[in-house]
Amino acid sequence: MTLQRPDARGRFGTYGGVFAPETLMPALDELERAFEEAWADDGFVGRFHEILSTYVGRPTPLHEAARLSEHLGFRVLLKREDLAHTGAHKINNAIGQALLAQRMGKPRIIAETGAGQHGVATATAAAYLGLECVVYMGAKDMERQRLNVERMRLLGTAVEPVTTGASTLKDAVSAAFRNWVETVETTHYIIGSVVGPHPFPWIVREFQRVIGDEALAQLDELPDLVVACVGGGSNAMGIFHPFADKGLELVGVEAAGLGVDTEHHGASIGAGSPGVLHGSQTYMLQDDDGQVEEAYSISAGLDYPGVGPEHAYFADLGIARYESVTDAEAIEGVKLLCRTEGILPALETAHAIAWLEKAKSDLAGKTVLVNVSGRGDKDVDTILEHL
Repeated sequence: MTLQRPDARGRFGTYGGVFAPETLMPALDELERAFEEAWADDGFVGRFHEILSTYVGRPTPLHEAARLSEHLGFRVLLKREDLAHTGAHKINNAIGQALLAQRMGKPRIIAETGAGQHGVATATAAAYLGLECVVYMGAKDMERQRLNVERMRLLGTAVEPVTTGASTLKDAVSAAFRNWVETVETTHYIIGSVVGPHPFPWIVREFQRVIGDEALAQLDELPDLVVACVGGGSNAMGIFHPFADKGLELVGVEAAGLGVDTEHHGASIGAGSPGVLHGSQTYMLQDDDGQVEEAYSISAGLDYPGVGPEHAYFADLGIARYESVTDAEAIEGVKLLCRTEGILPALETAHAIAWLEKAKSDLAGKTVLVNVSGRGDKDVDTILEHL
């Protein structure tokens, strides 16, 4: 069974919960109450969907990928989140949480970002609603994603480089949490994925499930599989959740990096174990002493050493299964979608496309719905370096 919302302790089964500093507990309680009230308010929900329609460009199309289907030997449908304003699914959650911050009277928002798409989306929402915005980004990711850094700055957002740890997404999240502790009276932290302490995984999923709800309405008949890449897992949970009780297969594709048998990957479910990361119990990469291990991926959005707690719950119950794709396979996924459909996908999305090629002998005669979580403009430099 699936859950419409976590239980009273903020858990999906044994996963989730609230593992946060005492100083943040009032803010988390306030956020939960504010979201419950807002999500039950027709005025708030109506404004959210109006902005998604007139500003973000929803509904995004469902594209029949005829040439890709011919190449693979089975039918592929693409949910085109890359066509949403700012170029990725991240804008759905950013708009929703920015509206929530405004409703709570918080004039300042902060965010973390890896690939930069959540940062750009948050900067965009802040500019649209007139909010102050600071985004924390790992120094390594700032080098990999220079275009998105400059986009955020043009939108009036301050981008703070994070040089601790591996200087990637995990470290950006930690820096954002530290700042939130210090500024919680005036600041709302817009987490970009279905991670973190309750109520964040629930809130982000609810704002992102518009993807799956739209796809269900656009389909003439149900597919056999729904496939999406998984880092923290917001695009995947956004499309998975509305399909979770439909009796079909859900496949999340993690980053195998240089191989899950090496130390250089981001397969938190496939090669991780339960632990506590950034305020939530979930599957994560850790050593024998419970210390967080660094994740790696060619994709800046998939190098997070954990996954959203609802994905951990889905994995344990068999509601979804989680596969992985290497860097080299992801590059081939980029080329495949470019050359068959004229669509340049983000490296994150390319993992899902690459899995179709990898599993095609098992998918003959089936219909597969793939979430194209974002476009690949931001990744061109990285892609060219690896070609």
